[in-house]
Amino acid sequence: MAAATAQTPPARPAGWRPSATYPEPPEGWTGVSRLESFIDAMIDMGQTGQIFGEHGIGKTATFFSHLPKAYPDAELVFVPAANLTPDDLLANAPVRDAGTGELVLRQLVMSQLRPGKPFVLLIDDSLQAGATIQSQLMQIACNWTLGEYDLRELGCIGVFLTDNESLAETAARRSDLAVLDRMVTIRITANDTSWRHQLAAKYHDWNLREIFTLWATLAPALRELLSPRTLDHILANAREGFPLRWGLPLVNGERLRLAEQKDNGKPGKDRTTEVLDRIAAAVGAANPATIPDPVRAVVRAALRNRWSVLLQGPPGCGKTELVRETVRAGLDGREPLYFSMPVTNVEDLCAPIPTTDGSLDNLLSGSFLGPEPKAIVWDEYNRPKDKAAFAKLMEITQEWSLAGRRIENLRAQIAVQNPPYHLGRKLLVARNNIAQATRFTASLTLEPSDIPANEWLIAKYGAVAETVLEWWKHDIDEDGRAWITKRTIERLIKLHQRGLPLEMGTVYLGDGEYAPVPLTALLDRLSNRPVTGLRELAQEVDSWEARLRTAASASSEGSNDSDLVHQALANAELSQLKQHQAEVARLVALLPPKLRSTYLVGASSEAQRFWIEVFALIPRG
Repeated sequence: MAAATAQTPPARPAGWRPSATYPEPPEGWTGVSRLESFIDAMIDMGQTGQIFGEHGIGKTATFFSHLPKAYPDAELVFVPAANLTPDDLLANAPVRDAGTGELVLRQLVMSQLRPGKPFVLLIDDSLQAGATIQSQLMQIACNWTLGEYDLRELGCIGVFLTDNESLAETAARRSDLAVLDRMVTIRITANDTSWRHQLAAKYHDWNLREIFTLWATLAPALRELLSPRTLDHILANAREGFPLRWGLPLVNGERLRLAEQKDNGKPGKDRTTEVLDRIAAAVGAANPATIPDPVRAVVRAALRNRWSVLLQGPPGCGKTELVRETVRAGLDGREPLYFSMPVTNVEDLCAPIPTTDGSLDNLLSGSFLGPEPKAIVWDEYNRPKDKAAFAKLMEITQEWSLAGRRIENLRAQIAVQNPPYHLGRKLLVARNNIAQATRFTASLTLEPSDIPANEWLIAKYGAVAETVLEWWKHDIDEDGRAWITKRTIERLIKLHQRGLPLEMGTVYLGDGEYAPVPLTALLDRLSNRPVTGLRELAQEVDSWEARLRTAASASSEGSNDSDLVHQALANAELSQLKQHQAEVARLVALLPPKLRSTYLVGASSEAQRFWIEVFALIPRG
């Protein structure tokens, strides 16, 4: 009998990358998606391809991933149409004629269209361009020409236009039959791109099959909300141990809800929590409600992972300063590239200029150039000076390029903005759509308590800041604390130091009215009215230790004295606790265990280390 031989496993298709999701190629996998096949066919036929599909399903990403593999000798020329101005593609400029020596007018074409090698032209968001640009795009789509230039002679081997047809995201409909008759059009869905394989490769150690099954079972309206791009962002936040809801975009200041749609078009059951929890369970990730020190955590993650992130919070809470400080620390002291959108023009970012070789080159702001590591802070992101500047940001935040040019060594982008409403008042901020909103890997909504500005105030202003913060924490209610921002606290401190009326430092509402916050208790504190805070406890630690011993002997639950000491410790800043660590350890040892355990809950890692050190000093026995 012949010896049995091991059967040789079938060879994997070329280019296959095994992952936890797909250790072997899935049944029916051909190596290319429907969109990739369409791209290849249009290039082979020399036809203009028009591609329509929902946002976030991987239309643009397919070009960036497929063309380098399928056409290694060709270059992808990516032109985001939403950013274009009429002179970006083609412009007339005076040049010196070589024969006569006279100045003559000559048409100059965008330098990207003269790369000196075969190229594929991708015009992204093509319906979002203005009317003048649409006319230029018509000539390109119909004849592969622009002005007096033949794109084929410049090396063009393919022309594609992509967009989402939804009127909520576009500026126009393409309805001219003379244009439509020159193009081959395909409508695609998420199933026509390779997004599953791309995500499986990106998160190669996670088995995503259960998530893909969950996505496929959602209703069409929910699948559109939970686009592959948004799903990628959710997984990225899960990888970092962040709340998964941070991966859902902020549309006009409100977190996107994964709500089913009723037959009448109105929102139905909200499945956000259920879907996010199932995604977290599928990959074994935590889905915390919040994390300590969220701003520093997400900015550090952005620098580490090359993310774009959006931070939304009320005015005056210290968002921007904390972001700049954290970026500076992450870039070894380098300042971030800072742009305040209310005063930023398109020309502050880039501008087309004629070159000696007869083309239009985009001159970038000098701050974008050079090999050193960079991070951009877009301050007041939703208060742009004009729509053109806002449109430019779509390219930078999504493609990490400006006018088609990569920004070298760009590590992170952090956009900072205010919500549309605060304290019942509407703020003058711009609206966005879901295509713009999903540009960010993490989108956070912040409360003043998320910004550790108190430590900064104490470090800068000392005892006066401690006194004002004690008033802010103990003497006014939640509404009052919302009106008294950290920026307002700094003004109150400065006014007190100059002996000026404090009321002037609160928010002025008009007609002689100031923010509805009583200042009497603050004036009393600043006038040395007796109070009990950590500083006072430390000064009389022997007396307070005796009072706590009496309380402990009377009841395991403690007394009013126990509650007062606990409140003072819970409200103290870390710098204050460290300053009085020995006294804190003496007092904490006599508090009920249930109170001691609260100091670790929700605390930052640095604060947790402090309390662990303090607990280690408590005598055992």
